[in-house]
Amino acid sequence: MGSSLLSVAEQLLKDLQRTYSETNQIPDDLLIALRFVFGQCALQALDLVDQRSVTCVSSPSGRKAFQVLGGSGHLYMCFTSCHYCPCPAFSFSVLRRNESLMCKHLLAACLSQAMGLCQQEQVSDQQMTHILSGQTEAST
Repeated sequence: MGSSLLSVAEQLLKDLQRTYSETNQIPDDLLIALRFVFGQCALQALDLVDQRSVTCVSSPSGRKAFQVLGGSGHLYMCFTSCHYCPCPAFSFSVLRRNESLMCKHLLAACLSQAMGLCQQEQVSDQQMTHILSGQTEAST
């Protein structure tokens, strides 16, 4: 995917953040734009946001990761700062086939953050080190 599409996606998320903070809703034009830019995973991601499936896990040192409970019940630790999710869809559709900008889990993390709808969990720096190394997940 081109860098110009990524710029459009970033601007769309900024517009969503601004509009949602003012009105507590997503207008139809932004929903259409989300669907156009992110495809089918936009609706799936919004469903995850509605279900409050996203938890922002943060530590005192400022590290942040997003734990997303997928539809199958599996927890995925997503990293918006480096644009990564360990799910199979991300590996296949984003990395291998270059068909999408992100999977539904990563998009749900970005949308939840933009809309201020993330659950919050504070962990110690040591716990975050374990989470980032893949040794454990946060206890939500």
